[in-house]
Amino acid sequence: MTQYLEGPQGRRIAYNRVGGQGPGVVFLGGFRSDMQGSKALWLEDWARRRGRAFLRFDYSGHGESSGAFDEGAIGDWFQDALAVIRGLTEGPQVLVGSSMGGWISLLVARTMPERLAGLVTVAAAPDFTERGFWAGFSKAERAALAESGRVELPSDYADEPYVITRRLIEDGRDHLVLDKPLPLPFPVRFLQGTADADVPMSWALDLLDHASGEDMRLTLVKGADHRFSTPDCLELIGAAINEVLACAE
Repeated sequence: MTQYLEGPQGRRIAYNRVGGQGPGVVFLGGFRSDMQGSKALWLEDWARRRGRAFLRFDYSGHGESSGAFDEGAIGDWFQDALAVIRGLTEGPQVLVGSSMGGWISLLVARTMPERLAGLVTVAAAPDFTERGFWAGFSKAERAALAESGRVELPSDYADEPYVITRRLIEDGRDHLVLDKPLPLPFPVRFLQGTADADVPMSWALDLLDHASGEDMRLTLVKGADHRFSTPDCLELIGAAINEVLACAE
């Protein structure tokens, strides 16, 4: 059953929580996705069957949480993640970050590494507002962003276009993780599909090269797309969590 946490600046954060043994697992979803997605629901079932504590939630402006998506930015969603982890979990957690959730999980790891038992990312997209959106904008789109504060981009995942705001771009620059040291002092498993049209495979290699840690592995899945939600891909996510938990327990 969906519950709500009073989050930063009065934002109302929707979440679903399953009790169980620790370390718990926390799922962090992607840009404009929500906690009803296939990976989030599969992981909740995975956790229930194992008696493992599990938490999924919606960032503000996403899913059942309060706020308008167009008014949000990486820093807001990062603060939402900190609030639910601090307020709704106990002890070390394994974070599972999908796409934008991978970026946010890295921000969480940098802020409170003592609360992480491990990290699993799926098509992680760190710094995507700069490396993806801004780098891909035409001169006309950059001018429109400066003048009107927003541009619209077509979406492969929704009928309506993505609205990209100037605040999203500028705030993203305040939360980059690939421009400074990124120590990850716990087991880390990066998962990436080679047919991902949204997050280039090279980004996964860049992240592996940039981050530091003693137990860090990247798994490339030939032909897997950005959704990474086929039965085989979902099983790989579960296996990666098991690997991390085996090191933590």
